[in-house]
Amino acid sequence: MPVITLIPGLACDAQLWREQAAALAPLGPVRVADVHTRFATLPEMAAALLAETDGDLHLVGTSMGGMVALEVARQAPQRVRSLALLATSARPDTPELLQLRRDAIVLFEQGRMREVLQANVAFAFHPEHAAALAPPYLQMIERAGAGQLIAQNRAIMARGDYRPGLAAIGCPTLVVCGHDDRLTPPEHSQEIAAGIAGARLELLDDCGHLLTWEQPARVGALLLDWLRGRS
Repeated sequence: MPVITLIPGLACDAQLWREQAAALAPLGPVRVADVHTRFATLPEMAAALLAETDGDLHLVGTSMGGMVALEVARQAPQRVRSLALLATSARPDTPELLQLRRDAIVLFEQGRMREVLQANVAFAFHPEHAAALAPPYLQMIERAGAGQLIAQNRAIMARGDYRPGLAAIGCPTLVVCGHDDRLTPPEHSQEIAAGIAGARLELLDDCGHLLTWEQPARVGALLLDWLRGRS
């Protein structure tokens, strides 16, 4: 039976999937990957995920986790039974975004992590959700720590352009994004869905980038519907 593998975003952990993991448990084995915390590049993360899991995979990745999922599909397309790509992008960083990440890394190295994270909250959430979700979000990122923030940002900065490989993805693919995602706006998800034959695109109302927390029941229901019967 394929393993349902949930891949968190940048500096996030299993708490990001707390409700979806429970919703998907009746379908079979569910695991939350942590390769983004242990390896330096997306290709290394993907290779480790493949090496550490036997058999076929249902991959569900959000944000950076979606990038790892795309890399897994590139390395071992025959093992990926289905893909769900949430709030992610197939594009490389723009020069402007690369500079923003470099500037953030300098601040992380100076011990100013909280300052950067507080500024990022406005981009992570729809305004209706920020007040309630910002505290647990900041706690989760602080659990990861500055070292992980630096390493994972560098991994994202070094990634390639996954858009040329989208057409080669042959497994069923679900693409989900918040209408108000300011970090990976809907056009990124629309581009992915357009590039993968037969992909299904879902845009969620009143939702920013952290859609597994902002619309937990809706995301869980989408994934449950998507994966039911695919084993």
